[in-house]
Amino acid sequence: MRLYRTFASLPKPAAIRPRAVAIGVFDGLHIGHRAILDRARSAGADLGGSSLVLTFEPTPKEFFSPETAPPRLTRFRERFELLETLGLDELLCANFGVVRKLSAHAFIDELLVARLGARHVVVGDDFRFGADRLGTVEELRSYGRRHGLKVEEVPPVYWNGERVSSTAIRVALKNGDLAAARAMLGRDYSISGRVVRGLGLGRKLGFPTANVNLKRLQAPIDGIFAARVTGLGALPLDGVASVGTRPTIGGGTALLEVLIFDFDRDIYGQYITVHFLKRLREERHFDDLAALQRQMHIDVAAAQAALAD
Repeated sequence: MRLYRTFASLPKPAAIRPRAVAIGVFDGLHIGHRAILDRARSAGADLGGSSLVLTFEPTPKEFFSPETAPPRLTRFRERFELLETLGLDELLCANFGVVRKLSAHAFIDELLVARLGARHVVVGDDFRFGADRLGTVEELRSYGRRHGLKVEEVPPVYWNGERVSSTAIRVALKNGDLAAARAMLGRDYSISGRVVRGLGLGRKLGFPTANVNLKRLQAPIDGIFAARVTGLGALPLDGVASVGTRPTIGGGTALLEVLIFDFDRDIYGQYITVHFLKRLREERHFDDLAALQRQMHIDVAAAQAALAD
């Protein structure tokens, strides 16, 4: 999948094949998002052109209110990697601060038609666009018609009677309901990142962990989990993971730590993905390191049992 990070990096209009364009933030790439993206991929093939995903950085909620924006399910790199598995041709990650200044008509005329060569646009039913979010799906359809632009509105997807959304998944993760999150995502929830050096406390306690910076304003998940790690070989590796601030040692910034069972390789700097399978407990403060060490033995046994189940 070809990635464009700026409008200037797009091919010249004369070189553009007709495109089907899917528009959205697509945080988490859940099954509702995939319904939109599947239609864009099919429409691009029907046009004899390509399928392009138009998304934004930062997210609109982060742009307008970074302190209160909901935690991201996926960082940009994670979204890109997930999109690559879906068979789409191109991704344009536009600067939201620039795009939000366009009027609804300019969004259609200047961006979708002139810049992207869009002939088919696929959006969700709650889609809004343009300055102050005044553009609606109906306006996109009626105004776009003069350009020969077909607009397809994909209805929401429901699971267990609930509309699938990034918000619903965040609630499930916060509640430790990984089964619900898995059903709505279509996969286990995961976090990816590079292994960094930590304090070395886990190794001193007999539990050497791989530390991964979350690189998020907030983490959407916290606690202790049975987990599997990919990125270190052909097969997933079993382990126990912690996401939190490590209150026993006075930590402040949230960190992902994972103990990989029966594993003793130097993996600093390597890019791994931690898949969360079952929440074992909440993060707690312990009176001393000896109490923490005893609990870690319990957590390892619980994770091994959960993963063997």
